[in-house]
Amino acid sequence: MQVILGMILGAVLLVAGVYVFDSQSTSTVANGQNAATNRTLVNWDVASADWHALTVRAHADWIRLSSR
Repeated sequence: MQVILGMILGAVLLVAGVYVFDSQSTSTVANGQNAATNRTLVNWDVASADWHALTVRAHADWIRLSSR
């Protein structure tokens, strides 16, 4: 149980760390060519859309499985 909890905590800390790093980076759109070296690691809009699609699908599958 401790191993699973450690893996979950590690994943949460990794995502939080990347988010903090990206929030401090400049945007290539905002600063043009000079910001190309400071690009963000994750496209958070795409990650948000993928997460939403995953949760919608999981909810639909849960409803389908629980209705049997």
